[in-house]
Amino acid sequence: MYILQNAGKNIGRNKGRNILMGIIILAIIATSAVALIINNTATGIIDNYKNRFSSEVSLVPNHQKIQEEAMKNAQSSGGGGQMFRMMVPQIPPDQYISFGDSDYLSYSKYTSSVGVFNGGGIKAIDEEKGGGGGRIRGNQRMGEAPSSEDDGQYYAQLLGYNFTPDEFADGTRKIAEGRYPENDDECIISKDLLDNSGLKIGDTVTLKSTLRDGAVMFDEEDAVPNAEISYTLTIVGYYDDMTNEYANDFMQNAFFNRRNEIITTVNTVLSQMQDGYSGISVGAKYYLKTPDMLENFAAELYSKGLDQKFDVTTDEASYNAIVKPVEGLKSITYVFLIVVLLLGAVILILLSTIAIRERKYEIGVLRAMGMKKSRVAFGLLSEVIMITVLCLILGLGAGVAVAQPVSDMLLENQLNQLESENNNGPMGYSPMGGNVIRGQAVGGMRMIGGPGMGSSAEALKEMDVSLNLVTVGEIILVSLLLALIASVAGITHVTKYEPIKILSDRT
Repeated sequence: MYILQNAGKNIGRNKGRNILMGIIILAIIATSAVALIINNTATGIIDNYKNRFSSEVSLVPNHQKIQEEAMKNAQSSGGGGQMFRMMVPQIPPDQYISFGDSDYLSYSKYTSSVGVFNGGGIKAIDEEKGGGGGRIRGNQRMGEAPSSEDDGQYYAQLLGYNFTPDEFADGTRKIAEGRYPENDDECIISKDLLDNSGLKIGDTVTLKSTLRDGAVMFDEEDAVPNAEISYTLTIVGYYDDMTNEYANDFMQNAFFNRRNEIITTVNTVLSQMQDGYSGISVGAKYYLKTPDMLENFAAELYSKGLDQKFDVTTDEASYNAIVKPVEGLKSITYVFLIVVLLLGAVILILLSTIAIRERKYEIGVLRAMGMKKSRVAFGLLSEVIMITVLCLILGLGAGVAVAQPVSDMLLENQLNQLESENNNGPMGYSPMGGNVIRGQAVGGMRMIGGPGMGSSAEALKEMDVSLNLVTVGEIILVSLLLALIASVAGITHVTKYEPIKILSDRT
């Protein structure tokens, strides 16, 4: 106890020296706090986006392979390679579903859709504007005018999900009454469509559609009739819809009006799928358990029948667009932290060495009185720790206050640098990146359900930094390290020399 009391008194006796040391320690702790806060926040963002984008798998048409095959077919048919038609291969809906049955995946997201017209109960909004979707009646051939019974158009869309759509997750759409579809043959509709049709929860509606035989041209005499399908669905809820009714001004009819979207389960839409017929669309996103499973998952897909003209890829282009500025910021703060700690350590050692020369006689007297080396060293260390604790409290507060504006400034500089690099590229083009497992070809183009050439993802323009327990622990460790460095000269002097030597060397 005496040692601690004496250490406290010594701080007051040597105000000038201790204030100078405190200022240096405070500056080091504050700058270290800023660097660690920004660095740890950036690390969390990078890890989050890395897992997100490197685990999300997309199937991308390989345009180089498609082009080579189209040119080869044109030449073999006598076209001389001058004119050829490129056709993107289609993945059958049942194949999308089978791909999701894999031990390499943590989960899969499926969407399904089909254009429908009223079979009983639904009155579409903006029905007077006509429909869309290009439906062809079962007995109608290409170029033949539709009958007077219907106009050969769809008036609504039936959408199936096995997950919560983004609009419901972000609140743009919200269940007003009832519940979200949990079982097959259940649906929800917008309140506008519910009121326009005079329906209520619990009512049953019938929706019809037409599937086409994709293998037969409709202008041939032996054309196979299309397949008429229908859905009988029970309304289990309705939702308030704050989305824009139309995505653009030139496609405004009942089919493209988002208030006419009827939402159900994926299996409900797929239940009417028939082999060899098109009309029901399926989309899928696959999420790997770990990013390093991409190669094995790709091999499994090709073994299941995925066309070799598709690449199996992760969206690293979006990852780079978002994270690259943050990685640059993290590198800057990391280097800055090391430089500050090294320079600070050198300055503290010099100050400590100078200070101990002034206190040699004091140390010699204490040792001559019989005080053990360890107790004298502990007293010197206690003085520095007391100063450091005070600086730690002030430095944490200063670091938290300064971290956000410093982060904003550094991130803005990184974004400007990235923009300058992109503009200085060939014709401003930034090539698409990504981890890609290719089907015997090189290059990738438009991503199904994702970015096209390059990335559609915008760079992270803001980063909200905050102080967490991990960062606090790291700053405390830095402070203790500084305290040890600041007292190292005195401890060395105490343990190296005997009291007679210390007193005899007094100048």
